[in-house]
Amino acid sequence: MKLSAFKEVLKSKLTIGFELPNGTMVPNHFHVTEVGQINKRFIDCGGTVRNENVVNFQLWEANDYDHRLHPEKLVNIIELSEKVLEIEDAEIEVEYQGETIGKYGLEYEGGNFLLTSKLTDCLAKDKCGIPEEKLKVPLSNLNSCTPGSGCC
Repeated sequence: MKLSAFKEVLKSKLTIGFELPNGTMVPNHFHVTEVGQINKRFIDCGGTVRNENVVNFQLWEANDYDHRLHPEKLVNIIELSEKVLEIEDAEIEVEYQGETIGKYGLEYEGGNFLLTSKLTDCLAKDKCGIPEEKLKVPLSNLNSCTPGSGCC
């Protein structure tokens, strides 16, 4: 989800809810402790130089059970960040503490923001000799093979 879409959803909401990939909710007393932009410049395993820019939110919870971040306050924090840090309208990545700091994508569905799992990937499969994943077709979908047809 891009930052502009996130802000538009926030403007229509009375409360903010973040749901983890396992279906549990981030506790209502969360804080957004950071809003920023991360610029990652790297070389993939095939030797290609790449640039990745994401808007980053860090969610944190403490024993401050009476704390509730309201949508309009978060919009104000984001707009200040855009102005002061010159943050661009990029995809949002959310950091949240589990056993270690987890990084999540962000989507919106059914009234809550969904923290979506992120996966590692090889960006240079063709240069690393990693074959394209073959289409898996159940044998029951194939025509029957008869003797002499050359299929077996």
